[in-house]
Amino acid sequence: MNQQEIFLLKLGEVVLKGLNRRSFEDKLLSNVRRRLRGCGSFQVYLRQSTIYVEPQGECDMEAAWEACRQVFGVVSIARAVPCEKTVEAITDTAEKYLASEFAKAKSFKVESKRADKSYYLNSIQISQEVGGELAERFPSVAVDVHNPDLTVYVEIREKAAYVHAPAVPGAGGLPVGMGGRAVSLLSGGIDSPVSSWMMARRGVELEMVHFVSPPYTSQQAQDKVLELAHLLTGYCGRLVVHIVPFTKIQEEIRKNCPEEYFTLIMRRFMMRLAQAVARKIGAKALVTGESLGQVASQTMLALGTTDDVCEMPVLRPLIGMDKVEIIRIARQIGTFDTSILPYEDCCTVFTPRHPCTRPKLEDVRAAEAALDVDALVNEAFAQSSWVRVKITDEPRI
Repeated sequence: MNQQEIFLLKLGEVVLKGLNRRSFEDKLLSNVRRRLRGCGSFQVYLRQSTIYVEPQGECDMEAAWEACRQVFGVVSIARAVPCEKTVEAITDTAEKYLASEFAKAKSFKVESKRADKSYYLNSIQISQEVGGELAERFPSVAVDVHNPDLTVYVEIREKAAYVHAPAVPGAGGLPVGMGGRAVSLLSGGIDSPVSSWMMARRGVELEMVHFVSPPYTSQQAQDKVLELAHLLTGYCGRLVVHIVPFTKIQEEIRKNCPEEYFTLIMRRFMMRLAQAVARKIGAKALVTGESLGQVASQTMLALGTTDDVCEMPVLRPLIGMDKVEIIRIARQIGTFDTSILPYEDCCTVFTPRHPCTRPKLEDVRAAEAALDVDALVNEAFAQSSWVRVKITDEPRI
C-alpha cells in the first residue's frame, strides 16, 4: 500500500442543490468524518465537488475504503496518489502506482480533467503528453482511446495533480440528516431493512421500532432484528431500536376480534405505537416495508385501513417493487442472509387462515371496537424499552 494513497469522493445529487447546497456539503463532510473515526486519523475536506480523504499517520485504509463506500451522498470513490503538477511527475506516479494494472493490460488511454483552469495545458494536451510518455515506458501496452483495457485518470486540481484508476460506485443518495427524521417499523424479514436503507439513502435520519411477543417469539428473533439494525448502521450511523411488547395486544385481538381481521387490526396497533414513538422523539413520518399486493394485508384497501389510524405521513419506498427487486437490494446491502434466518417475529403469530383482502373500513373499526384500544396502546408504550446500536457493535448472532 502506497503511503501517499488518498481517496477522492465525488459528490452526487448534492451538486444540484441551490442556495442550501452548503448545508448539504457540511452534513456530508460530518458524516464522512464520523464514519472514519474507527479507522484512524484522516484529514477530510471539500474542494470543487470532491471530498479528499487523506490519512494522517497509520490508518486502516481498507476499513476506511469500505466505510466511505457506505456514506450516502457520495456517487463514486477512487483511490488516488497526489503528485506535483508536472508531466514528468504525473508520468512517474502513474508508472509506479499503476504498474500492476499495466502488467495485466493490453491497451490503455489517459483521461484528464483540469479543474485548475490556470494550468498551462488543457485536458486534451495533458492526456496526450502523459499518454505519450507512458507509451514509451510500457511499449507492450498499446494506446487505444476507444476501448482500452486500462484507463489512467489524471486530475489537475488546486493543490496537486492526482493519478487514479477507474472509480467505483458510491452509495449515492443524499446525506443522512438532511431529509428529516422518521420511525421505521423493523421486522426480521427481508423487506423492512431494505425500506429503511432506501429512506436513509434519501437523507432521512431513522429510529427503529420492533415489536416482540414473548413467549410466542424468541430472544433469538429479537437478536436477529438487532443484528439487522447493526448491518444498517454502516449506512445510517448509530441507530436506536425501540422494543415494544406486543403479546397482550395480540392475545386480546385473538380473543375478541374476527379471525379474518387479525392481521389488519394488529397492523393498526403497530402504526399507533410507532406513531407514539415518533411523537416522543420528534419524528415526522413512519416508514414501512410494504409492497402493494405482496400479502393480504398489503392490498390497496388493506393499506387504507392501517393508514386510517395515522396522523402523519407513511412512507412506503417498496410499494411498487416486486420480491426479486427487493431481494437484489437486500443482497447488495448485506442484510439478506440475516433476514432469512429461521427466527419468526410477531407478524407470524396468530396468522388468520383466510385473511380479508378487501376489507371495508367500517367493518374493521367495528371489529376493533371490542377492544380498549387506548389502554392497550398506553400500556405497551409504557413498557417499551430501547437499544442503541453502534457501528462498532459486535454482531449479535
